[in-house]
Amino acid sequence: MAYILSVGKAIPENEMSQDTTVEFAKEIFQDSFKDIERLLTVFKNGEIQKRDFVENLDWYKKQHTFEEKNQMYVDKAVKLGSEAVKNCLTNSKLLDQSIDYKEIDAIFFISSTGISTPSIDAKIINQLPFKETIKRIPIWGLGCAGGASGLSRAYEYCKAYPKSLVLVISVELCSLTFQHDDFTKSNLIGTSLFADGVACTCLAGESSNRLKHSKLNALPFIKGTRSTFLRDSEDVMGWEIKNNGFYVVFSRDIPSIINQWLRPQVKGFLQEKGLSIEEIAHFIAHPGGKKVLDAYMDGLGFKEQHLHISKEVLINHGNMSSVTVMYVLQEYLEREIGQENEYGLIGALGPGFSSEMLLVHWESV
Repeated sequence: MAYILSVGKAIPENEMSQDTTVEFAKEIFQDSFKDIERLLTVFKNGEIQKRDFVENLDWYKKQHTFEEKNQMYVDKAVKLGSEAVKNCLTNSKLLDQSIDYKEIDAIFFISSTGISTPSIDAKIINQLPFKETIKRIPIWGLGCAGGASGLSRAYEYCKAYPKSLVLVISVELCSLTFQHDDFTKSNLIGTSLFADGVACTCLAGESSNRLKHSKLNALPFIKGTRSTFLRDSEDVMGWEIKNNGFYVVFSRDIPSIINQWLRPQVKGFLQEKGLSIEEIAHFIAHPGGKKVLDAYMDGLGFKEQHLHISKEVLINHGNMSSVTVMYVLQEYLEREIGQENEYGLIGALGPGFSSEMLLVHWESV
């Protein structure tokens, strides 16, 4: 079993308003769609107000090769990933004492927006004084589900090694996948939603000495996880890899899938734990977009009160793929929203098509 001990993030330095990105999209797409003004309403309807990117707007107006974009991904991933790790291990809002790098036993690295071998975690380790016997588990290609999946796999590691401290580092630089020659509605919608973000979460096994250094009255204790795969749904979301890099695959059916498919998965998972949806006080959800949040409410019966933090993160940062759920999680911890003996559900959906869920129970340590 494992406790979620700390979260830290690294915010890219270029903040852009949604109005700015609308003008960018209009410039790129106006010759491809006769009804461009109508289509651009997706930017406003999504209710995102601002997003963060690793480069300034002028950089995105120019075309870049896959090699250039991927090298930018590697450079920025190492820089921001290292910063997120530092912020996680020294988060004074959550910890009364910083965690030493050499106390970390394993790193799970999550990403879907760039390629590197050795993986980015190796490059981060070379920047920071981790011990040489640290275990590395890079996971690629889970998209928006990756953050929750990484937490689940780290939980399993802690279950096997209950004295361990484990990091889950998630890096998604979605803006570097933008394609100037992709004049599809999927690319337009993706342009209205996706952003860059980096975060790191520290999990502690239930026998870890580090738990006593938490500042919180209660920590989310992971009680169990469930991964669910929907067969023959590869075209719902993901990448199509071409000569110039990643081309977004983004189905309009995602909200209806959530409505029809997800509720039985959530209900079945909770029943296994002797719980009902009504007993879940907090839904720490990956906010894929406004329609996704609406589908959570329609399909699962959650209310605004369950999703207000997810919505807030979406408004201020957009959809950062796997990273987004960690931004939500950090807000829950730092605001001490979860109270002792309350239940919460961490959830995200991603390519495959698949879902990842973690049941948490706030407990004193």
